Parts: sequence; C-alpha cells; structure tokens
Amino acid sequence: MSTKDFIEKDFYKVLGVPKDATEAEIKKAYRKLARENHPDANTGDAKAEDRFKDVSEAYDVLGDPKRRKEYDEARALFGNGAFRQGPGGGGQFNFDLGDLFGGGQPGGGPAGTGPAGAGGFGGGLGDVFGGLFNRGGPGTRTQPRRGQDIESEVTLSFTEAVSGATVPLRMSSSAACKACSGTGDKNGTPRVCPTCVGTGQVSRGGGGGFSLTDPCVDCRGRGLIAQDPCQVCKGSGRATSSRTMQVRIPAGVDDGQRIRLRGKGAPGERGGPHGDLYVVVHVDAHPVFGRRGDNLTITVPVTFPEAALGGEIKVPTLGGPPVTLKLPPGTPGGRTMRARGKGAVRKDGTLGDLLVTIEVAVPRDLGDEAKKALEDYRAAAEGEDPRAGLFEAAKGE
Repeated sequence: MSTKDFIEKDFYKVLGVPKDATEAEIKKAYRKLARENHPDANTGDAKAEDRFKDVSEAYDVLGDPKRRKEYDEARALFGNGAFRQGPGGGGQFNFDLGDLFGGGQPGGGPAGTGPAGAGGFGGGLGDVFGGLFNRGGPGTRTQPRRGQDIESEVTLSFTEAVSGATVPLRMSSSAACKACSGTGDKNGTPRVCPTCVGTGQVSRGGGGGFSLTDPCVDCRGRGLIAQDPCQVCKGSGRATSSRTMQVRIPAGVDDGQRIRLRGKGAPGERGGPHGDLYVVVHVDAHPVFGRRGDNLTITVPVTFPEAALGGEIKVPTLGGPPVTLKLPPGTPGGRTMRARGKGAVRKDGTLGDLLVTIEVAVPRDLGDEAKKALEDYRAAAEGEDPRAGLFEAAKGE
C-alpha cells in the first residue's frame, strides 16, 4: 500500500465510529466486527476475509493512542484530497513523501524545506511518517495458513483390503479454538504482531546478498498476538479437536501402504485450505488365501490318485462360489494352476487371478486294504527310479 493510499484510508469509517470516539468505543467496535468477519467463522468467504483484514488494520492504528495521534495529524496535513489537488486546480502533485521527509536535499527535504527553512518540517515528522507508514502494504497482512497434515492407522481384514472398505477413523488434530473463535484472544481482539507486522515471517541475512525467511517466533507464524490470551488455547488460537470421519479405503491396498486423502486433514487458519490425511494400512493375514500383487494365492491338497490319474477338483475363492479345475494326469506336487478373474481388484477395476498351487497329500495312517494296494503298486512299478539321474547330475559342472 502506498503512503498516499494509507493517508486517504478512513479508518474511523472502517470501524464505524466517529473521529472523537473513545478508546473503549473503538475497541468495542473492532471486537464486534472482528468476530463477525473472522475467516474461521466465514470459511471460503473472501469478502469477509478482506473485511477482517481491513478492520484489523484500522484497529492496529486507532487502537494505539500514539499511532492514532500520528494518523490524525497526517490526515489533517495531507488528507481530504490534498494528493489530488494540483497546482493549477487539477492533476496531481508530482512528488514523493519519501523525498519530502528525508529522501531529497541534504536539509531533510526539497531545497528550502530543511530544519533551517521557513517551511521546514525537521527530522521528527519524517520519522513519524516513516514509523507509521512502513507498517502498511499487502505483505504485512495476515495470510491464510494451510492446515496441518494428519497421519492415522487402520487395520483391515484380508477380505476388506482386497475388496475395499469404508471404515470410521477417530482423529485428533489442531483446529480453531472454539472458546476464542480462533483469535487466540479471550475477548476476540488480537493485535497485529509488531515484530513481523502481521506477515508471520521475519527475514534475516543469509550471506552473499541473500535473505532467508523464518516463521516469527513472537507470534508463532500467525501474524497476530493476543492482548488477553485465551485460557483454553493459551493464545495460540488453536486447540485439539477430535472427530470421527468415514474414510473409504480403495480395493486392492497392500499391508503397510500409505494412502493420501487430500483436504481431509486439519482445518486451516484464516480461510486457509485443509491439510491432508495420510492413512497407513495394516492387513491381517488370511488362514487360506495369500497375496502376490493383484493375484491371490492358495495351496490346495490333492490325493495321490488325483495327481496320478487326473480329475476335477473344486477350489474355494475369496467371497465367491468355488471354481472347478481340471487336473491333468501325472500332475506333480508344487505345480501352479491359474483361475482367471478370481483375484484382487486392480487399479483399473479389472480382477487379477487366483494362483492355485497343487500339494500332493501323503496319508499318515493307512488301512490294511489301502496299504496292500500301495504295496501292489510298488511291486508293479519296480524298476522305476525317479532319482535315476540325480546323482550323476550332482557330479557335473
């Protein structure tokens, strides 16, 4: 904001009070307008946010007796169209107050206006205007702040992870303090931080001509300081808030996967956007099924006759009817067969496969009849050695 604009602003009109208003009347008017237009109470309302900034700026001047006196003097000298009235009754004066109050001739202003001049203002008034107007400008206004990111955890069953689920999450996060409406002040009338002039940031030299910006330690980056700190939030304007949210976990998530949900984190300050929610997913093991990417896995035992002679076997699926697989004769143990479309949901909505591993079951207890049948088989298959080439192969390179 330029010096001209600053002088021409009518802060009394902004607060809706007369020029002879008392300090109590100014404070009461500011408190009422600040509560009505605070961004935390008008989320997404840009006009209310601008109004809040204007009200805060006006109170920053009129609420300080010294600055109010300086402002009134400046308005008396240069207000009421003085900037617009040119020498000939129109146009504008072509000068800069920076030149008038210290940026011109060595005498402190244009020739003949220094301390020894008849019209001289001296050095004091230049200091007054410098201290007053250097607080203005868009960069000094409190800016919206994004809410914090939140991280939570959820444990799903194996079936929920494969199919997707909506689960309740109870979260604690920082939010606007309800006791003070997020102002940090017990009465809802915080002041602009004098250290950072409302920006929430301070600059420091980084060497080599560079400037580094850090959060202001006095206001903790808020740009505002409570005059009478709220007892609930200790003047921070933020308090811990608990809420339960229904969160949709997409189908096909893996154990340990971290899901980002945009805009589901802590609410921002002064109309700023919400942070994000990060959910770390834990998946319980299933007693039968396993997971290999988008495919499900299962190990199915078969009898020796089924493996040797072949046949059809039924295989369970996750949450659906069983499928029938045909075993070729002589199916070895460890062979993997595929049931297409019976696996986990992929990102494109299609389904992976069910990988079925065959395991030949060896009975521990045999009845007399079964035992005799196996002995007869061994006699009939005598001479067949499945390890015939094993030892020779073990000797080779």
